Amino acid sequence: MSDASETSYRVTADELRQFIERYERLEAEKKDIADQQKEVMAEAKGRGYDTRVMRKVIALRKRDKEDLAEEEAVLEMYKEALGM
Repeated sequence: MSDASETSYRVTADELRQFIERYERLEAEKKDIADQQKEVMAEAKGRGYDTRVMRKVIALRKRDKEDLAEEEAVLEMYKEALGM
């Protein structure tokens, strides 16, 4: 291997290592955040809140309001058709 090829390889390897290490740090941060979210839900549950319903509310808040309104309208129509 020539000196130029070895230098390119070292630089590429260093850059690759940096990408991998950044990704690993993000994975660790993601795990920390997930642990904190679990703690929040455990605290809410301890205070008497229904965490299953809370998770549904959180999912609903992420959705587009128009899509949600359309889905709710169809749901109501189906429930009416079934006498619910």
